Amino acid sequence: MTPAINAAKKGKVKYNIHEYSHDPAAASYGEEAAEALGLEYGRVFKTLLVAMNGDNRKLAVAVVPVSGQLDLKAMASALKAKKVAMANPTDAERATGYVVGGISPLGQKKRLPMVLDNSAERYDSICMSAGRRGLEIEMAAADLMRLTGAVLAPIGRGE
Repeated sequence: MTPAINAAKKGKVKYNIHEYSHDPAAASYGEEAAEALGLEYGRVFKTLLVAMNGDNRKLAVAVVPVSGQLDLKAMASALKAKKVAMANPTDAERATGYVVGGISPLGQKKRLPMVLDNSAERYDSICMSAGRRGLEIEMAAADLMRLTGAVLAPIGRGE
């Protein structure tokens, strides 16, 4: 069990686990997951960390579809920050307790501000990392938001 799966269990939400054979040479972990599981790219979400206002100690979490990218200006707006930039991978790993490519929005070491792209509302359930490469957890977006305190905002682009 990963901390993400334990968080879902503890939160008493309905979830499914999907496991696949991870290819270390994969260019995109999220796209690899979507292809391996036969899911549409818009339904599989990636977890990204940003640093707010140029301070690598003030991190926040963005959860966006693997089919697009994070709109940094929209993320800053959702966080009511002047600006955000992608967090240093080492800082992201330290703050979450997960390795890059396996960062889950659930079960992080420290509860950080979190924004979920509003496209998640289109689906009955969405998939995201369950805490390691090759392992995805599927649940309703509303359950993810309840467990993490995430807010919904249009932070993805190019989907």
